[in-house]
Amino acid sequence: MNVLITGSTGMVGKSVLIECIKDERVKKIFLLNRVSSKIESSKISEFLLKDFLNLKALKNQIKKCDACFHCMGITSFGQDNSYYFKVTYEMTKALADFVYEINSNAIMTYVSGEGTSTKENSKIRWANVKGKTENYILKKDFKDAYMIRLGLLIPENGITAKTKLYNIFYSLMAPFFPIMKMIPSITTSSKLGLAMINCFYFPNHVKYLDNRAINKLSIIHLG
Repeated sequence: MNVLITGSTGMVGKSVLIECIKDERVKKIFLLNRVSSKIESSKISEFLLKDFLNLKALKNQIKKCDACFHCMGITSFGQDNSYYFKVTYEMTKALADFVYEINSNAIMTYVSGEGTSTKENSKIRWANVKGKTENYILKKDFKDAYMIRLGLLIPENGITAKTKLYNIFYSLMAPFFPIMKMIPSITTSSKLGLAMINCFYFPNHVKYLDNRAINKLSIIHLG
């Protein structure tokens, strides 16, 4: 299959990208980033775009997309509300419309987060914005769509977070990773990537995937 990945310069997106490079089921990888991922592979075609609202310019360059793994995102902490809404909802809406126009039979996965409000009625603003974003994708009439409500993620393969505070946390917790990996409610970067790929090959009636579901989905192709 051919996949489109956003946010591959971040920890989550890079986790998915690495697994897509390794997986023989993935033939072509289109990357949409604001800055270069600096990762080379014969599978990769990378496009740099400062504003995802201008995606139409790439329509003639990305002609076949079977799956979109939307991993781009920003923290709401310290962000201007309007900018957070633009990046989280408006850019995702533009991306979903773009992918649907290329191939309405594609699947789309969106990396959301634990605590997202499906009913958009939370007292926490980011939870409502994420919920609104999820709802738009699910109503878009893709062949299939999954909301990745990611919890604690253990990075592997030398992957690091872009946020300094997160890297400090992971450095302190590294000695406990072997034990943490045994906890069903914690997932790893490789399992996340495999689960994303398996979403295409193993459709599931459950559309909201937490860490436990991610862990199960990551090994389904081995059964």
